[in-house]
Amino acid sequence: MRGSVLGDNRSVCHKGPATPTSTGEDAVIRKTVGTGYSIPSLDERFFDITPDSRPTSRSGSMKHRQKNVALLVETSNAYARDLLHGVVAFMREHRHWSTFLPEQTRGDAPPAWLARWKGDGIIARIENPRIAASVVASGLPVVDVSAANLVPTIPWVETDDTLIARAAAAHLLERGFRNFAFCGNEQFNWSQWRCTEFQRTVAERGFACHTLNTPVQPVAPRPLEEEWVAYMQRLASWIGALPKPVGIMACFDRMGQHILEACAASGMAVPDEVAVVGVDNDELLCELADPPLSSVAPDGHRTGFEAARLLDQMMAGQRVEPRGYRIEPLGVVIRTSSDVLAVDDPAVSDAARYIRKHACEGITVDDVVAALAVSRRMLESRFKTLIGRTLHDEIDRVQLERASELLRDTDLPLQQVAVRAGYRHAEYFCVVFKKKTGQRPSEYRQRCRGMR
Repeated sequence: MRGSVLGDNRSVCHKGPATPTSTGEDAVIRKTVGTGYSIPSLDERFFDITPDSRPTSRSGSMKHRQKNVALLVETSNAYARDLLHGVVAFMREHRHWSTFLPEQTRGDAPPAWLARWKGDGIIARIENPRIAASVVASGLPVVDVSAANLVPTIPWVETDDTLIARAAAAHLLERGFRNFAFCGNEQFNWSQWRCTEFQRTVAERGFACHTLNTPVQPVAPRPLEEEWVAYMQRLASWIGALPKPVGIMACFDRMGQHILEACAASGMAVPDEVAVVGVDNDELLCELADPPLSSVAPDGHRTGFEAARLLDQMMAGQRVEPRGYRIEPLGVVIRTSSDVLAVDDPAVSDAARYIRKHACEGITVDDVVAALAVSRRMLESRFKTLIGRTLHDEIDRVQLERASELLRDTDLPLQQVAVRAGYRHAEYFCVVFKKKTGQRPSEYRQRCRGMR
């Protein structure tokens, strides 16, 4: 878990009244990293920050005055909160901004105060024409963190949907699936992009992909509501008609959760008949799903950091190209919903299951062959044919998967990471990790933590 905004040695001070003087969308919390929190009264001083009233340095120079930045980003989902964590990380490292974060949900109308606000820059999830018109009318430097791209004249920073789809496809392919499907939401660009790339990736391996694009799902799913029942029946009917076993990519985690619910209601076994991978790695939602949902983890933290970096350049008068800046995902976080091997050969399935269970104990190919009491040549040949990897490659893959998890989620030193992943020596582990991933373990750990 990332730390709180204020360090242990920072005090909290209230420079204004204890509660806002306005309610609703005008109740804006003003937050200053490094100097504490204040909740201002929304009077004319808030909206008319003139040069004379702005903070100055002790020498009276305006050169290093604090910038005022509006963050039009919802806090209602894990990805958006990661974006904000990335902004905070940039502020800690490079600049002390005073930020204005309204309480809103995705796609809300722009806050009424924005039209009168005299700030320096905006980071926004521009999800509809109203927000687009509002930020353009402000005349301020703006960085968009939405895939909708409604204002093509400003820079926008987004997770790389092509790489997200490739990661999901690669995960299901390496699990041996030959039947594939994508379930998306026709409202969003990112869903369409993920669908296109997922289809293309599995087609390159010679497989077809079934698709279902749904409209916006009911907001409040209650079993007795006709709309929700019809939606779930359509979803279950589509899944039931797919050839089995099938690997399904859901466009985001909420959709993945709905797929799992439809499978449970229809008696389809997950992951043996239907394996599911979502996107966003919303840990609470994924762990609450039954069974827990595998998910591609985007690097929202780094996306927010990059958006803040670009805005900082723009507020300093530098030119930033008005184009898309794509951030690659962290990888697939594997949970029960896709933790299966889809092959009909019992010996190959048993070998894969043994490797998944014991790889991090430092086993070798000889240990696998001995455990199954089969011909080594026969097992290696059939495993390579059905899975596309050697037994040794599969051991490496499981060990590196565990090592990546430990690097991402713990502060363990490399020696302990190596041992827990099944390597006897940290030096050899580092060589294998670099060869397989293209980066050193320390580089991977740093990237996973959003360049903190």
